Amino acid sequence: MSTQIFVNLPVKNLNQSIEFFTQLGFEFNPQFTDETATCMIVSENIFVMLLTHEKFKTFTPKEICDATKSTEVLVCLSSDGREQVDEIVRKAVAAGGTTYNEPQDHGFMYGHGFADLDGHIWEIIYMEPSAIN
Repeated sequence: MSTQIFVNLPVKNLNQSIEFFTQLGFEFNPQFTDETATCMIVSENIFVMLLTHEKFKTFTPKEICDATKSTEVLVCLSSDGREQVDEIVRKAVAAGGTTYNEPQDHGFMYGHGFADLDGHIWEIIYMEPSAIN
């Protein structure tokens, strides 16, 4: 069995977050979805658990960071091309997210990002295959 990653993020309004990420093209596993949480499928081995604040608090004794004021994590996802980077960010903004910087073009790597409804930062990058080898 390969290693899987589950990123856990607190959200203020679970239904709004599901709608937001649905507009970006993500799907959810109904087996791990209820009124307090959902499992967003990023890829075969990568998942994001969107948890209500109440549910998230059951996993940590620490205060929940207000991601609109502080950065607790940067989630970075790869894409299949520069156009896909721009398309995902465009969809995020149309769904109510915001951008926090301009696209970054480093020649071999192109990226842009958005903040979701709760202020969590999502970076989307494309890296030329020749740069990886």
